[in-house]
Amino acid sequence: MHLELAKTLRNYDRKNLSKDILTGLIIMAVSIPISMGYAQIAGLPAVYGLYGSVFPIILFGLFSTSPQFIFGVDAAPAALVGAALVEMGIQSGSKQAMAVVPVLTFFVAVWLFVFAFLKAGKLVNYISAPVMGGFITGICTTIILMQVPKLMGGTAGTGELSELAEHIWATLGQINLPSLILGLVSLVILLVMKKILPKFPMVVVLMAAGVLLSYFVPISNWGIRTLDAVEPGLPVWSIPDFSAIGLKEAVIYSLSIAVVIMAETLLGENSFAQKNGYRVNANQELVAFSMGNLAAALTGCCPINGSVSRTAISEQYQGKTQLTGIVAGISMILVLLGATGLIAYLPVPMLTAIVISSLLGATEFDLAVRLRKISKKECLIYWGAFWGVLTLGTINGVLIGIILSFAEMIIRTAKPARCFLGVQPGHRHFEDLTESLHNCEIEGVVIYRFSSSLFFANIDILQQDIENAIGSDTKAVILDASGIGSIDVTAADRLAILYRSLKSRGIRFYITEHIAELNEQMRALGLGFMIEEGRVRRTIHVALKDMGIHYPYPLKGNVDNTERSPFRKRVDNSVQEFVWAFGSDSEAEIEKQIRLQIEQLKENGDMQELLHGQWNHMDELDADAWIEHLEEHMKEIVKISGQDEQELTVRFEKHRKKLREQMLKEHPELVAMFEERRRLLDEQLERKWPDVYALVLKQREKDSRLK
Repeated sequence: MHLELAKTLRNYDRKNLSKDILTGLIIMAVSIPISMGYAQIAGLPAVYGLYGSVFPIILFGLFSTSPQFIFGVDAAPAALVGAALVEMGIQSGSKQAMAVVPVLTFFVAVWLFVFAFLKAGKLVNYISAPVMGGFITGICTTIILMQVPKLMGGTAGTGELSELAEHIWATLGQINLPSLILGLVSLVILLVMKKILPKFPMVVVLMAAGVLLSYFVPISNWGIRTLDAVEPGLPVWSIPDFSAIGLKEAVIYSLSIAVVIMAETLLGENSFAQKNGYRVNANQELVAFSMGNLAAALTGCCPINGSVSRTAISEQYQGKTQLTGIVAGISMILVLLGATGLIAYLPVPMLTAIVISSLLGATEFDLAVRLRKISKKECLIYWGAFWGVLTLGTINGVLIGIILSFAEMIIRTAKPARCFLGVQPGHRHFEDLTESLHNCEIEGVVIYRFSSSLFFANIDILQQDIENAIGSDTKAVILDASGIGSIDVTAADRLAILYRSLKSRGIRFYITEHIAELNEQMRALGLGFMIEEGRVRRTIHVALKDMGIHYPYPLKGNVDNTERSPFRKRVDNSVQEFVWAFGSDSEAEIEKQIRLQIEQLKENGDMQELLHGQWNHMDELDADAWIEHLEEHMKEIVKISGQDEQELTVRFEKHRKKLREQMLKEHPELVAMFEERRRLLDEQLERKWPDVYALVLKQREKDSRLK
């Protein structure tokens, strides 16, 4: 296993030094209340949360390949350890708990190293962006709900949504108004400053203000809580007492905690990596997790996890490398040695507002909005992961998301992209018949492209498509398998049945265009006879030659298929490019492009560029539609250009006449369609802009008289 030590610190750019140091200090400061609270949830004294923010975070920083992710005492592992203590009947905060927890942490470190050895980190590659987004947002929302009672003067909640809601409801009955006001004012200040001056270290200013407020104003008399005082000193290194818990219990409990740490942290790391354009080495990250937890075990701490909330703070204040985490760890040492007295002056509501502000910035509800517009299935996966985490816990939320991802993948591959192919007259390459009005079928041949691996869930679609396409004159079916990477046994058996069925009807069945490995699979699955009979060929052209069909291929409907000149081919390939590029949105896209050109006209006054925009070689149909849209903006163009409406009308009509002549010369078969579309566009113009249409009509009548 190859490891890269201090990868994010190599070739360090000194311009990041101030940002990394400042961010590290902020991470240290906000880690104080978070770590102390989670340590207590894990059954340890609060000070152990600070111990867990020293050596584990430094070791993680040295081994991690993520430049920005932060390690530390966090919610999920702490909650799992606390639950394990309850199941074992161990009192939280007792000497027995202080002996058992480090043993669990040690075995967590062992499991994480085993996961790294087995390269289990690659499993995260099977988790989709909607799962990651839902997971991260679920985690952030859960922690926010945990923190809400602290704004009201209460204690942090634990558990899933029902327990958190119950705790918030109970806290509502005993709200401390000064705490709530202080917390909400702090939160509003942070959110507003994040919008106005996102790079300003408002967190540091706010914490300093909190210390001064506590020192000079008797806020404790108003019921505003501050953090508990902590005894100075560093943690003591020692080997855990393995006799404190049975081996079986230690292995079982630690396994579930290790799985949660692996899943939650790798998901979080990959989410930030994707968002910020870098990659992490998943298996080395598992080693980094293991080393951090080993340090935690040897200093008596609970298991350590990647922290989304602290990473969100690091991102907000532009921490660039793991120097951020190392600075946070070293500065925590200094706090433990000589500044623990300041901890007792930090108001809990203000610190809670800092955590909530950062978590709000890390949520990805915008992804849900985007998915709702483009993919309802992926939106469902997002919300499945979100509600799974929120209501059933971290690991169950991840499992729900993964199950939904695989289900969606199966559904998608069960309904793959596929099409029937033909050729454009005078051209050699094969294209989707629906891609252009010019594409024609080859006489007596069905050419079918299937773009997915063939397996039990989609073979029926292939078979039905082919059967439905066969006509009385069909002599052959050619399967373009360029998009097929593999075949399972069910699909192979059905292909054999289809082959024999077509053969009995005098129809040849070819498989073409696929990778060589597919031939190996077909032989292994019992389709070798197709290869032996010459029905598995390298290309569609070769399959056609095998049938005695040579280029130029006879096209259905007796369409002329003589070879076109290179110039004519370029013209053919440009026809209706907007429709090809934007599909049903082509009209809206033309309008969008028109508006962009009008804005540029204000700057450069280039009327010629206005006639075609950025699409210099539009086909005649698109160019005609472009002019129609320009005419709808006639008054605006007149105002900008200084030309009168009559001048513009003459210019547009000359351009339109040129287009028709070009169409007549190069695509006479499309002139009728061109004229029909022209009529429909005119009707639209007359309905929307009757005064402009009157000018156009007048100009056409004038041109007609001149002829």
